[in-house]
Amino acid sequence: MTNATTTEPRTRWAVSADGTRIAYEVSPSKAGGTGPVVVTVEGALCQRGMGTAQSLTPALTESFSVVGYDRRGRGESGDTQPYAVQREVEDLVAVLETVGPDAFVFAASSGAALALEAARQGVPMSRLAVYEAPFIVDDTRAPNPLDLPEQLERLVEADDRSGAVKLFMRTVGVPAPVLALMPVFPVWNKLKAVAHTLPYDLRIVVDLEQGEPLPDGHFGSVAPETIVIAGGKSPAYLQNAQAAIADQLPSGRLVTLKGQTHMIRAKATAPVLARFFGSSVS
Repeated sequence: MTNATTTEPRTRWAVSADGTRIAYEVSPSKAGGTGPVVVTVEGALCQRGMGTAQSLTPALTESFSVVGYDRRGRGESGDTQPYAVQREVEDLVAVLETVGPDAFVFAASSGAALALEAARQGVPMSRLAVYEAPFIVDDTRAPNPLDLPEQLERLVEADDRSGAVKLFMRTVGVPAPVLALMPVFPVWNKLKAVAHTLPYDLRIVVDLEQGEPLPDGHFGSVAPETIVIAGGKSPAYLQNAQAAIADQLPSGRLVTLKGQTHMIRAKATAPVLARFFGSSVS
């Protein structure tokens, strides 16, 4: 792993193709040395201190070094405009090039869609595990509006960050009573702080949320061996989408976690990742 300039004890930096600085941190393996590296790619509204990396790192560092990074516009990372999905692919490339060519990748939700797109473009990674990319590929759920990114963008531009978060939460199915209570909790301010990135996430996924089957061969160029993980208690549309993704992958398989939902639980997920990436976590 190459050395990187730091401004804080735990923060390191990768520089994306457009010059944007992408903040990341390394949680070293408890087994000693750098260990095999797992890079985590977060979903909507999450960052390295609040999301997949935070929940899985304690278990995965039994055998791996875990790299969590702030996606563009979140945490300590920059946000050079104009935004394009390709810039986020380049951000992931920058992180992977910094931490080493043999890294494994685990990605969740819209982050899973981002990682799949990167792999589809031939970005090198050792193995890939994705958890519930939020595609809608059949009629088990209504499609999302194609202009949903623009709807969210208009709310952010009007400085209605709460409105943007609420629209997103309604879209992903958060029950109205739960959503009504969320603004009173401290986490709400953290969610509002990254509301401007919600249009980014929707631009990554919305074309594949139209209730139509995946385009023929869409993921046929994904080279790394891949597992596609679904929660056994997740809605049918999510489970069906994961099956469709796995069916297209040249070296892919579907793993369904009994009793799990779109919310990642380390106890259920970490052992599956450890086995796939080549170690063991109890």
